[in-house]
Amino acid sequence: MPIKAEAIWAASPSTTRGQPTQLSSDPKGERLAYASNKSIFLRSIDNPSHATQYTAHTTSTTVARFSPSGYYVASGDVAGTVRVWDCVGEGATKGEYPIISGRINDLAWDGDSQRIIAVGDGKEKFGHCITADSGNTVGEISGHSSQINSISIRQQRPIRAATGSDDTSLAFFHGVPFRFNTSLRGKHQRYIYGVAFSPDGSHLVSVGADKKIFLYDGKTGEEKGQIGDGEHTGSIFSVSWAKDSKRFVTSSADQTVKIWDAEAGKAVQSWRLGEEGKVSIPDHQVGVVWPAGRSDGLIISLNLAGDLNYLSEGAPKPHKVVQGHQKNITTITSAGDASEKTFFTGSSDGRICSWDTATGTGEMIDGDAHKNYISGLTSSSGRIYSVGWDDTLRSIDVSAKTFTGSSTKTEGQPRGVATTSDSTIIATHKGITILSQKDNSILKQISTSYSPTVIAAGGAGVIAVGGDDSKQHMYEMNLKVLKELSHPSQVTALAFSPSSNNYLAVGFASGKIIVYEPNNPTPVTERWSSHTGRVTSIDWDEKGERAVSGSLDTNIFVWSIAKPGQRVSVGSCHKEGVNGVKWLGGDRVISVGGDAAVKLWKVEGVV
Repeated sequence: MPIKAEAIWAASPSTTRGQPTQLSSDPKGERLAYASNKSIFLRSIDNPSHATQYTAHTTSTTVARFSPSGYYVASGDVAGTVRVWDCVGEGATKGEYPIISGRINDLAWDGDSQRIIAVGDGKEKFGHCITADSGNTVGEISGHSSQINSISIRQQRPIRAATGSDDTSLAFFHGVPFRFNTSLRGKHQRYIYGVAFSPDGSHLVSVGADKKIFLYDGKTGEEKGQIGDGEHTGSIFSVSWAKDSKRFVTSSADQTVKIWDAEAGKAVQSWRLGEEGKVSIPDHQVGVVWPAGRSDGLIISLNLAGDLNYLSEGAPKPHKVVQGHQKNITTITSAGDASEKTFFTGSSDGRICSWDTATGTGEMIDGDAHKNYISGLTSSSGRIYSVGWDDTLRSIDVSAKTFTGSSTKTEGQPRGVATTSDSTIIATHKGITILSQKDNSILKQISTSYSPTVIAAGGAGVIAVGGDDSKQHMYEMNLKVLKELSHPSQVTALAFSPSSNNYLAVGFASGKIIVYEPNNPTPVTERWSSHTGRVTSIDWDEKGERAVSGSLDTNIFVWSIAKPGQRVSVGSCHKEGVNGVKWLGGDRVISVGGDAAVKLWKVEGVV
């Protein structure tokens, strides 16, 4: 009776300030491909909550491109490896090819979906041409003295290729096999970030850090001239053609996305993203794609914060903004009653998102956010309480989805947070503090001889704390010690069941889970011991009869009090480990992890 994946709410694309981020759409304009952490995500354009994930890369991924046939994806990583894999079936890897001894910045397919050119920042060379099915060499990429940022291949015969580099030159190649033909220098004055042939092969365009756009003849490489001088006021990171080969779109650090008429040489529409009149680094537009195969004029741009902006020709503003996490998701909590179907997640970069589980859409919380690692989230009375390694406690209004009031300084680095109906309990590396939810005044505070690592509060007025001393510490609400239990491994997860059953599940760094009744030192069960890595999260169902656990071993297990020897499980849930699990209600579970994705699971059968 397995646990099956029901939905993947994909991580946002990984971005780097001052570098372009490549986006790719399939030939039908139905899916978007991009790199995120060590994964590649293929995401439905019309329904962004539907996605698939490719996890075979072992280092951070950098680029993914659909083949013209639509059956394969080629993806690259920082180690210089290109993988070719099936994007229609089960995602089976067809080939793994070491290309250069450094980061792959971009890659392109030829019109036959048979050959690939990959370029980047290598030590001995900056690019290589291979066959997609065997990795055999089909030419060489030369003519540059610095890393290559972009590659495009003309889809018609005679086949041509063009590359843009940090050395400010554009190299033009004839193929196949691909061989250097000419170098176009003296046009761009700074890094070239993007090159692209038009779909009909008649034009070639280049853009760069000097804010300039140049057009060339797609067959000969002869320069046609510069257009739009002064229109963009920041580096132009990306360019993409419309399917009619008459227009193209650019994205820039000036927070704008512009459509250009190639023949007229002028911009015909412009969007400025972000708050009106405010300069915002997160709103730098670092990637753009004009999906082929569509008739609705949709353009998708990417900002530095990882947000995907859906733009339509003629419309002044995005009609949709797809948000999520770019970094490791560290914690998860529900908005209260599981029937509300709203969850909140926090990540290692300080971002907190709310998720509507009915639609699978994420929304970043507005306001005065944490500056870094979110170490705990919990809910009480229509509010979410968060603690982070900026040593603050903050609160979020669930209905408004914004931070409220001012932050409260904590007495040390927060390791976890829990709530009762009227108080907030924070565990820091120095001790435990209880605050009034009314005004955040300190009700009780103690220093501890150990360093707390995790905290939970039960409905019966009991607080459980795990420490670096490998002990389980139990307190009353006045922080009077009830008892201490020594364990052979450090306590890393704690969860009280609903008060009707009053169980406490204790997870350990060893992977074992023990269940207690809080006032009874004799375990209810010690048989939950299938994890092979640190238990990071435990949550009980609404009846307190089953518990779900997640671990750094990437596995999720569902356990039963009635049948402690039985379990259902699913492995390889999140690349880099599972960091949080929550019951959605009934037989559905939500998980988050090191891959920055949120996943919904269906528990089939009864444990």
